[in-house]
Amino acid sequence: MRIAIAGAGISGLATAFYLGRARPDWELVIFDAAPRAGGTMHTVEAGGFLFEAGGNGFLTNKPDSLQLVGDSAAKGILQPSSDAARRRYIFDGALHPLPESPPAFLKTRLLTARQKLRVLGELFVPPRRDGADETLQEFGYRRVGQGLTDVFLDAMTAGIYGTTPDKVSVRAAFPLVVQLEQEHGGLFRGMLARRKKGAGPGGNLMSFHGGLGSFAQHLREAIGAEWRLADAVGSISRDGARWRVESRTASETFDRVVVAAQSHAAAAMFGQSDPELSTLLGRIEYTPIAVVGFGYHSLQHPLDGFGLLTTTASRQPVLGILWDSSIFPGRAPPGCQSVRVMIGGQRNPELVDQDEAGLLATARAGLESTMGVTADPDVTFVRRWDRGIPSYVVGHLGRVEAIFERAARLPGLYLVCNAYHGIAMNDCVRNGRELAQRITSEA
Repeated sequence: MRIAIAGAGISGLATAFYLGRARPDWELVIFDAAPRAGGTMHTVEAGGFLFEAGGNGFLTNKPDSLQLVGDSAAKGILQPSSDAARRRYIFDGALHPLPESPPAFLKTRLLTARQKLRVLGELFVPPRRDGADETLQEFGYRRVGQGLTDVFLDAMTAGIYGTTPDKVSVRAAFPLVVQLEQEHGGLFRGMLARRKKGAGPGGNLMSFHGGLGSFAQHLREAIGAEWRLADAVGSISRDGARWRVESRTASETFDRVVVAAQSHAAAAMFGQSDPELSTLLGRIEYTPIAVVGFGYHSLQHPLDGFGLLTTTASRQPVLGILWDSSIFPGRAPPGCQSVRVMIGGQRNPELVDQDEAGLLATARAGLESTMGVTADPDVTFVRRWDRGIPSYVVGHLGRVEAIFERAARLPGLYLVCNAYHGIAMNDCVRNGRELAQRITSEA
């Protein structure tokens, strides 16, 4: 069996790893437009500092990434976040600690007394039973009120999806909260039931010594495949009973093809051979985002936490600021500190179009207005993602269903990436593992 995998991000890597583990006799050929494996899992060294170009880790509330770590013998490079990372902040005109307990919630100044009472009133809100899709904003206003939605859910959505609650589908982006309402009648009842079963709410944040890029490199070395990096796939088409893959350097046939590229890139691959699939794939929207890193040899700020997220109402030029050197030791040289600033998203997508000087200036303005930091950085890092995060808008699940219905009519073709069923690393690893199991079972 000869299988092509188009895309060497975490979805493609997980698929390839579990395929090779189950069937080491199969021939795997992995393509990617970049000269390295990992996709957005890319760690850059600059002046002794380590900056993540994309996400910064995974949570242990789901077992999938930890399972891949164990299965690939990567426990030796696993790095848990520091205790300081548990302290998180929201900026809503002023910097407030995120309440971590009911007493802290009652004391927080992020909400008024009336807004807190409305949150407690969630216990008396009847569940919605019609199964209709709605935005997170609509869900939040209905269940916990406008106050909590416009502060907590707004900041959370910016941190995860780079968007706003009125632009994201609750069923697609936050299926657990919908499940809690459907199964238990409400969020509080559902959370209490989960706690009784021992299911924690969040888990611990994990990464790797040397950053996420070190895990991508580890997987590359662990996967027995022919690597075609810096060799983008241009088109995929039927060739009799097989599939023809046209890349920048070659034209070859395969028994199976796994497209693990972003959906817009996948759309281009089928532009000529299957316009219907191409059109469906092209309908998945993406959110632009820019990442700016600053390294300081001396900074008069304790960075005593994970960082901060801003609210839309605060009208800040940044979505959030991660205090990297406090989250994972070793991201900055001894005695130094580092932060990463997130810019753009659906709040201010035009900011991502700035040149590097503009992005640096915007990031510094955000640091000053939220943290009072005016010091000149000693090291800078900039990474722009014009299509950074898939947008799970209302109707997303229907779009994905149509994509997979069309792909199911094309034997030997498989799709997997974070544009479909979850954007987190755990989701991508799970989807890749399950796809590998499906392919081996169908052989």
